[in-house]
Amino acid sequence: MAFQLPFKFSGNAVDATVDGRSRPSKMMDYDQPLVWVTLLLMLFGMVMVYSASIALPDSPKFRYLQDRNEYFLYRQAVYILVSMVAAAVVFRVPIAVWQRHAPMIFIGTLVLLVLVLIPGLGVSVNGARRWLSLKVFMVQPSEIMKIAVVLYAADFTVRKQEYMHKLTKGFVPMVVAIGLVGGLLLMEPDLGAFGVIVCIAMGILFLGGINIIWFGGIGALLVVIFSAIIALSPFRRARMFAYLNPWEEGNALDKAYQLTHSLIAFGRGEIFGVGLGGSVEKLFYLPEAHTDFIMAVIGEELGLVGVLVVVAMFYWLVKRAFDIGRQAIALEQVFAGLAAKGIGIWIGVQTFINMGVNLGLLPTKGLTLPLMSFGGSGVLFNCVGLAILLRIDYENRVRMRGGRT
Repeated sequence: MAFQLPFKFSGNAVDATVDGRSRPSKMMDYDQPLVWVTLLLMLFGMVMVYSASIALPDSPKFRYLQDRNEYFLYRQAVYILVSMVAAAVVFRVPIAVWQRHAPMIFIGTLVLLVLVLIPGLGVSVNGARRWLSLKVFMVQPSEIMKIAVVLYAADFTVRKQEYMHKLTKGFVPMVVAIGLVGGLLLMEPDLGAFGVIVCIAMGILFLGGINIIWFGGIGALLVVIFSAIIALSPFRRARMFAYLNPWEEGNALDKAYQLTHSLIAFGRGEIFGVGLGGSVEKLFYLPEAHTDFIMAVIGEELGLVGVLVVVAMFYWLVKRAFDIGRQAIALEQVFAGLAAKGIGIWIGVQTFINMGVNLGLLPTKGLTLPLMSFGGSGVLFNCVGLAILLRIDYENRVRMRGGRT
């Protein structure tokens, strides 16, 4: 009697044989839950952007939008549509291509950060020069740099793996690169983006096996650097003191104005919120309610329940990124694995900072909530990063089926 395996290989999939009949593997070609969670966050964000911005045309600052209450809704819908198209294109690019061009992407993004600082090219908004105008669209190079650092740090770690325990070859080059990025970002100024980028680079180096002594040393040095930046900047120093005592009258009416009204919004929301569209704080009390402080509007209108739903979705997204990265490394695709984890660090750190600022756990800093806050560059490059993550997962699945990418 001949022995027969309970399964057979066929093409790119594993076929299981049951009672002489074959059926294809149930493994999907791509991670559908990852796609759905991303879409849900963007669509939920679009609803909340509409709710948070519906009264803005009545403000003198936005008087040019009079009787156009749906302006921000339509803009966000266009941003999401463009981002989805861009993500579909990026998904088709093999990870090997990203690895091969990672250094050039990093250098090209550095050039964009320089162009932002040139008068006539960079666009200044609220005293910060962070955008490049493309006529119909303004791009924020610091958002591109988050992806560039993910790719560059992952590629650097793979190329320099044998030197990761050495200072001059395995550590100093990355410190110089990130220091250059930090110098350009602080000239904009954009301390929040610099903080996120440092966390991405340090996280990837740590996961890549950098010498723990050097890692601890640079961590301590970064604490000193950020403390010095705050101490030497009167504006940032005043904001820090206001954060420590936001309810003091002078602070509540000045540097801690956004923080106090954000906390009032969460307090009004309680468990189930005041109802979608029922926020009072968005009526010109809470500045930037549709961008940096959209989480406060969610807390006011949908309460603790709405906040926990958003937190749960972001937690799942970050955990999934790390799971995909772990699987890639198990398949000996180290660059892909580190890039996936880097994307998880990026989304996780930026989400934590934004929510921490909204809840008063961190000093006020201008960072948007990924995928949800109003803005074209943020949503676009969040989707590009997640499309790369989806591509890594896709290639993992192909390899597990015995196929080639």
